[in-house]
Amino acid sequence: MKIGQNSVVELCYELEVDGEIVDRTTREKPLDYIQGTGSLLPKFESNVEGLEPGGKFSFTLTPEEGYGEVDPDRIIDLPKQAFEVNGVIQESLLVPGTTIPMLNGRGGVVPGKVLEVSENSVKMDLNSPMAGKTLNFSGEILTVREATEKELHDGLHGENVHSCCGGHHEGGCGHHGDGEGCCGGHHGDGEGCCGGHHGEGDGCGHHGEGCCHKDE
Repeated sequence: MKIGQNSVVELCYELEVDGEIVDRTTREKPLDYIQGTGSLLPKFESNVEGLEPGGKFSFTLTPEEGYGEVDPDRIIDLPKQAFEVNGVIQESLLVPGTTIPMLNGRGGVVPGKVLEVSENSVKMDLNSPMAGKTLNFSGEILTVREATEKELHDGLHGENVHSCCGGHHEGGCGHHGDGEGCCGGHHGDGEGCCGGHHGEGDGCGHHGEGCCHKDE
């Protein structure tokens, strides 16, 4: 079966950026998704369209086809109160270089990198870690099948019916209008941390799915 609209695809891939492998999935732990439902970068999907199990791919995406150029408007100053969880500012998170999952105004999770910390504010870079980067993908298609009606409705892993507090991007938990907010914690006019959880490194927009996934 060839990859087409509403196909469930399992694939393994490597992503090379600036001469280094920055992300990969394996045969044992492949990336799976539903083709044509907007979960992956559109140009990624178009490059694997029509492939069958066993088919190999190798292609390059420009910044415009990937995560765009670095947007200076996404480098912002936030009050420290935006990082309160249960009334306590999470000082341990506020270290330059730390990446903190942030909730945007649509309830989606985006990675925010701490740039500077002052007495009352935090400068955050909300650009994708892959913004401005040329993405070199290579890999192999493992399986292809038709999605079920339940998968199309609920999402392949139920992501369409779970909230962000359940570990998924969708849902309204922590959604506070046009601004950003903490998931279950204090919120202000700007961004906020998601439950005080944070990862190390650049995050790569990675929430268990890989760098070819769209940013929220």
